[in-house]
Amino acid sequence: MVWRRTKDRIVGNSMLLAVAFANSIVFAMALGLFVKSWPIFLKKSIPHLLLSSSWHPMKGEFGFYPFIVGTVEVTAIAMILAVPVCLLSAIYLSEYAHHRFREFSRVVVDIMAAIPSVIYGLWGVIVVVPFVRALGKALETPTTGYSLLAGGIILAIMVSPIIISVSLEVLRTVPVHARETALALGTTKWEAIKHVVLRSALHGIFSAIVLGFARAFGETIAVLMIVGNVPKVPTSIFDPAYPLPALLANNYGEMMSIPLYSSALLLSALILLFVVSAFNVTAHLTLMRIEKR
Repeated sequence: MVWRRTKDRIVGNSMLLAVAFANSIVFAMALGLFVKSWPIFLKKSIPHLLLSSSWHPMKGEFGFYPFIVGTVEVTAIAMILAVPVCLLSAIYLSEYAHHRFREFSRVVVDIMAAIPSVIYGLWGVIVVVPFVRALGKALETPTTGYSLLAGGIILAIMVSPIIISVSLEVLRTVPVHARETALALGTTKWEAIKHVVLRSALHGIFSAIVLGFARAFGETIAVLMIVGNVPKVPTSIFDPAYPLPALLANNYGEMMSIPLYSSALLLSALILLFVVSAFNVTAHLTLMRIEKR
């Protein structure tokens, strides 16, 4: 009896240590990035770094505002395009589709999730960029096609498998008797889905959207290939932009020998980590409030 309790304690403490180690990785990453970014904090104030639009590293000017705006806007476009389509797709597959079509669709979604991001980028260059260029011409808004809209379209396609897959699994976990009870009360199928199924699955759907946002916000290669990479604040969805992940991927390897430039690039990584973490924490708190209600 004593030996069994000892084993339980050992297993429990081991799992606690594993969880603590996994959680500490994020803090270790943040601390490391902050330490490496410290030199630029000594030269420039945080408001200047975040709100300045001047990016001339060789002159010691590091304004992150165009990169932050570009990252937020391309992610917002992606989520606006992806979320309605993904939720409607998940609802159809869960509530209306034949089980054979549902299983086939799941295979397709899994394949989409496994495609490397560079393939999405190449497809964007071949298909999406010419489409955006033609759309801009039709709307009398000249553009090269390498723009916020092109990046948003590619990101929307890339995050769709995550949102659809997670939302579908959550919807399928809603008990069948909940649907049957709603239908027995005289509701239509759509009313039962809207008032019973979606409300029951709200927590999981919100989590799926958060996962999609995190993927879109941090995506690098595909966006780098089609968003234009111009360090200016975009004024239109047809303008090029320069997201933070693209800034890191394009420059860090070449600029490690320039201390202040290297520090600025690591600061951009810290900003990325902070924004994603803040969004996830906010989403978690929102979910807790929803559960209490």
